[in-house]
Amino acid sequence: MRASRLAAIGLAAAVGLGAPVAASAQTDDAAAAFVRVATSYSLTPNITYQRAGGQDLTLDVYRSRAASEPAPTLIYIHGGGWTNGSRQSSALTFLPYLEMGWNVVNVSYRLAGTAHAPAAVEDCRCALRWVYRNAEQFNFDLDRIVVTGNSAGGHLSLTTGMLAASAGLDRQCPGDRNRMWPIGPPSTAPLEVAAIINWYGITDVYDLAHREPGTSGNFTEAWLGSRSDRDDVARRVSPTNYVNGDTPPILTIHGDADSIVPYDHATRLHELLDEWGVPNQLITVEGGGHGGFSPEENQYIYAAIRAFLGEHGLGPEPSND
Repeated sequence: MRASRLAAIGLAAAVGLGAPVAASAQTDDAAAAFVRVATSYSLTPNITYQRAGGQDLTLDVYRSRAASEPAPTLIYIHGGGWTNGSRQSSALTFLPYLEMGWNVVNVSYRLAGTAHAPAAVEDCRCALRWVYRNAEQFNFDLDRIVVTGNSAGGHLSLTTGMLAASAGLDRQCPGDRNRMWPIGPPSTAPLEVAAIINWYGITDVYDLAHREPGTSGNFTEAWLGSRSDRDDVARRVSPTNYVNGDTPPILTIHGDADSIVPYDHATRLHELLDEWGVPNQLITVEGGGHGGFSPEENQYIYAAIRAFLGEHGLGPEPSND
């Protein structure tokens, strides 16, 4: 495991901040990036990728108009303790990937008030299947799919990218099944991703269910419900139980003062990844809580993400300027 500890001291120098000339250059670069994204992307909203529990499960696709070949594609999964949150409220989070020229698929899933675990895990796997089925139409490069999310979305990004078909959580959306709504051509290829970017996600649901609740209350209990086999379900949806030699590269960002998802969820996951020889990196935000990192910290983190993606052949597309 490659580990980085992100401390406030010296951070400005690390990310090139502080000097007026550098600040001016960064402002110009940010303005150019904003204009490029605003003028070169199309949005296809509210696509139904699955129907479950009497509701349409939808996603949005952000696609570069300039891309003439399949482009790297980010699947973004919002957080909210499996009980709240929405894809719409998270849309600004993935702007750095749009600036890099990537496609983005922004996913909604069933929350605990509609369906208990493992529904959210099943839904996100179905969203990945939809990406496979619609790769040609939307120019998704199936060899360069990255999944990311924060908190519960971090957990779901891990399960989406780590599960094998043998886990039995893909059965709601077999790739050869036709539906009553447009779902794309059949695709029965194994569901694989190239990397996972995990922002302070839950890695052991069973462990979290048996700890004292953090400052956000017992959202784990709300998601698992009162079923008699809740412990078995918790283990079944825990990413730490799926680490093996085929696990894709994983980068985790986690504050060591997180009062909602314990920091040791990050360290334990990366210890297991090391044991299996899986490429991985853990960025520790010293004194950091459950997100809410400073702009300087986020700039450092996104620079590290770009470097991590580049190391694994997933770097940004060449500029079209």
